[in-house]
Amino acid sequence: MAKGPDAFRTISEAAEELDVPQHVLRFWETKFAFIRPMKRAGGRRFYRPADIAVLRGVRRLLHDEGYTIKGVQKLQREQGLKRLVAAGEGVSPAAPTPADPGAVHRPGGRDGLLTALRDLQAAKSRLDDLLRK
Repeated sequence: MAKGPDAFRTISEAAEELDVPQHVLRFWETKFAFIRPMKRAGGRRFYRPADIAVLRGVRRLLHDEGYTIKGVQKLQREQGLKRLVAAGEGVSPAAPTPADPGAVHRPGGRDGLLTALRDLQAAKSRLDDLLRK
């Protein structure tokens, strides 16, 4: 039997719902002060529906949008938790300003990183060739 939408979730239920391992949720607690599940006796974590909504936004920004941890921290600091919840609902954040390129968001996610890696490897190869001459 599935829990209702207003029910609290254990860490294992939250991890399953968000499709991340439990240790990732614990790690995020250390990096994001705004992630504070309720803790019962023995340190057992319980996530409120609002916690899950914020976590969904953090997950989307980090895993799908290519944000860094510092980028998510900055986004939350500047735009608040509502912005993270909106990201979890599929609303993409605005691109960074030209004065601060890349500080909040690294466009392209995994594909962009792989392209950048190939470009760097090609540049290194050219430099190595020039140094051998």
